[in-house]
Amino acid sequence: MASLDPDLVAVLDKDGVRLTVDDSIATVTLANPTKRNAQSPALWRALAEAGRSLPGSVRVVVLRGEGKSFSAGLDRQAFTPEGFEGEPSFIDLARGGDDALDSTIAEYQEAFTWWRRSDLVSIAAVQGHAIGAGFQLALACDLRVVADDVQFAMRETSLGLVPDLTGTHPLVNLVGYARALEICATGRFVHADEAERIGLANLVVPGADLDASVRDLTAALLAAPRDATIETKALLQGATARSYEDQRVAERAAQARRLRDLAGLDD
Repeated sequence: MASLDPDLVAVLDKDGVRLTVDDSIATVTLANPTKRNAQSPALWRALAEAGRSLPGSVRVVVLRGEGKSFSAGLDRQAFTPEGFEGEPSFIDLARGGDDALDSTIAEYQEAFTWWRRSDLVSIAAVQGHAIGAGFQLALACDLRVVADDVQFAMRETSLGLVPDLTGTHPLVNLVGYARALEICATGRFVHADEAERIGLANLVVPGADLDASVRDLTAALLAAPRDATIETKALLQGATARSYEDQRVAERAAQARRLRDLAGLDD
């Protein structure tokens, strides 16, 4: 993908994560292209910090990766006895108590949870490899615009692990249980044409057009009033958990709030 506007000032730039903000648009960049944006606990903490650092003006967050790959997944150094410098190795974590292991994984997951906040719309701009943790990070976003060279794969099961960075819920919602199981259990690649056909990708474009396509989508998202987008997103997020009748009630309540707001009667 193309470089960011040099006039933008980074709100955060650490551990392979860069956050820039331009009024209502924030861009989170995975910025370690020499390692194909491989992920580590330090990167996950930086992603979580990026979410906490967003100004209240932000409505759309774009997630992108520098270089030819969005993210090749977890840095394999995590599986070595020494792990990452200053971090407990995964082997050490496995030897610890259940509570400590659970809390550590929960901390890692925080990097993947904030993208679906009701006051934001998040877009993953994905090119090249999006493997394992990279796939799950793309799934953490509300929308995915992908280049025609994209290669999604969930490789955790083939390594004797499970996808544990919040990717299973959106994957099943997008493609259904049977296809999600097949993708995860085989670890196979899902390319651009299939990703669009089965609902993983909202839009597939040539790699050279990825930035421009994301800008166009961002502009379209910003065209609607913010509060209407927030209410609509909340309705859609809760739809699968509600019965048809409960969804009708939720729609009426949301519309009542919008009408009162438009009439200047909102408390």
